Amino acid sequence: MTPIPVIMDVDTGIDDALSLLFAVRHPDVDLRAVTCVTGNAPVDQVVRNTLYVLDAAGAPADLPVGRGAPHPLIVEPDHAAHVHGQDGLGGFSRPSDRRAGTVPAVELLRRELLAALGNGERVTLVPSAPLTNIALLLRTFPEVAPAIEKILFMGGSAGSGNATAAAEFNIWHDPEAAAVTLTAAGELDIPVTMYGLDVFNDVVVHRDEAAALRDSLDPAAQLAGSLLLFSCDTFGTDRATIGDAGTLCAVVDPDGLTTATYPVQVELGAGITRGQTLVDRRTWIGDRDHHQVATQTTPVDVAMGVDARRYADLWLSTVGG
Repeated sequence: MTPIPVIMDVDTGIDDALSLLFAVRHPDVDLRAVTCVTGNAPVDQVVRNTLYVLDAAGAPADLPVGRGAPHPLIVEPDHAAHVHGQDGLGGFSRPSDRRAGTVPAVELLRRELLAALGNGERVTLVPSAPLTNIALLLRTFPEVAPAIEKILFMGGSAGSGNATAAAEFNIWHDPEAAAVTLTAAGELDIPVTMYGLDVFNDVVVHRDEAAALRDSLDPAAQLAGSLLLFSCDTFGTDRATIGDAGTLCAVVDPDGLTTATYPVQVELGAGITRGQTLVDRRTWIGDRDHHQVATQTTPVDVAMGVDARRYADLWLSTVGG
């Protein structure tokens, strides 16, 4: 298999770290760049975490890393230290000699995508963070659209949320950016897959498997195991989800994911449903037409099922060596 060109957009907390470790290690992923955005932690901490995780994974020293948006498009950031720890990485973040580039994230995305297009390639964008950088990219540089194979993002839900009863954290953190991204993707004919909470929590690693990783001699496995055990302790369970890393499993093994195409829009009101991804699963649209409810939706391949053990084993075999 020819490795798949991938660019990741992250807000490296714990599950973004699990995703980065997989992306660097899997032979079928050609990781071209990593861009950072505020979300689980402030953006400067996200950059520090990302650089350290890339060190642990053994990423090439010249892998480009870009600092992106320090706040959502409209509202103030609301970070997730209660889930990811004060440093966003369960207390495991460490200094790195690796340095982020001076090119801002959106410009880095533009350069890498246009360079790939010039080589006759198309890149899969994998955002596992609030979609601020991606919204800015598509509205500022729409000419990159032909270079994008698809956007496979972690976010949203066809059911309940986690940040609120209705909204998943990445979308809730910057719903305007999510709405802009979906609208722009529809206008630019960019395929979109939503890897949301409907499958996010299903792919788990058990405590004993995490402990075996932590006790390994390999730095990437040690970090992965420690992060998973931190999550087990945080939630008081004997298992932890690999979370965002499922998106990369879906890139290299799409047959493990079951999707259905539905119109999706993002709730932007100020009420309790703000940030909800409204997945329209109706099979008859007569009521919609009758009531003349004006909606702007984008067709999205929504992940509705996952072969959880298949993805867990894929992730374990890749990160654990």
